[in-house]
Amino acid sequence: MVDSMLGAVEMGLLYALMALGVYITFRILDFPDLTVDGSFTTGGAIAAVMITHGHSPWLATVCALAGGMAAGMCTGLLHTKGRINGLLSGILMMIALYSINLRILVKPNVSLMGEVSLFTSINPLLVMPFVMIAVKILMDLFLRTDLGLALRATGDNARMIRSLGVNTDTTTIMGISLANGMVALSGALIAQYSAFADSTMGIGMIVIGLASVIIGEAIFGAGNVFRATLAVVLGSIVYRIVVALALRVDWLQASDLKLITAIIVIIALVFPSVQRFMKQKRTARRRSAELAEQALEGKRGGAADAKA
Repeated sequence: MVDSMLGAVEMGLLYALMALGVYITFRILDFPDLTVDGSFTTGGAIAAVMITHGHSPWLATVCALAGGMAAGMCTGLLHTKGRINGLLSGILMMIALYSINLRILVKPNVSLMGEVSLFTSINPLLVMPFVMIAVKILMDLFLRTDLGLALRATGDNARMIRSLGVNTDTTTIMGISLANGMVALSGALIAQYSAFADSTMGIGMIVIGLASVIIGEAIFGAGNVFRATLAVVLGSIVYRIVVALALRVDWLQASDLKLITAIIVIIALVFPSVQRFMKQKRTARRRSAELAEQALEGKRGGAADAKA
């Protein structure tokens, strides 16, 4: 049980980078980017191929980050310069990346067994918390710069920020590129952690990323940038722990992982609505009680006046 929970925390920290990338596109830019399913595999594929060809794991990881950023930039260009719908741009790039990833891998999967990777001599549980803290701090600082504020404003009100002279096409491309770079970085780390890269390893990543974002916001809130990014990281860990616990149920199998993910996302989406409904109901009940008490006091006052 303890080993299972520790493994879930490890996976949650590794996937937290991907969740932060999804947070940038879906929450900050308000852009439905489905490139994630392809760019995650791109990161893993680049890292695996470079490592098997004798390159340094650090160099392979950096190149994976660059590959993801290039994929995100293509999606941004399709949307901003090609004037293609954002959702369709992501779908088109995701489809294109499937073939590109197969070209990179050459074969359906590449094994890293026996190869030197970032986690060959380092326990992810010992190093990833510090990595995530550093990434989170850097992301928080970036989002507070003029460029970061322009990025946030583009998602909130593109017309307003455009009237102030900001090129929203540039900020959109930059945001999508940065997000997919983080997704690809997560893919590279997962490939090295799992000791293999597969052409289908990115399927469903967008749902997992959304689950982490939604769960984090539902449990920990998202009042400001610092709290929101922290919620995303913790949401990724909570999601993995919930999945690990669910898979320990006798009648659930590993093949039910996607179903479990969908159920978790549905619960996380419905939970805030239920909370608001219950809060409104309590407020209405309290208000009705106050009005009834005021009416009763009015009747008592009228009776006292009549006796007088």
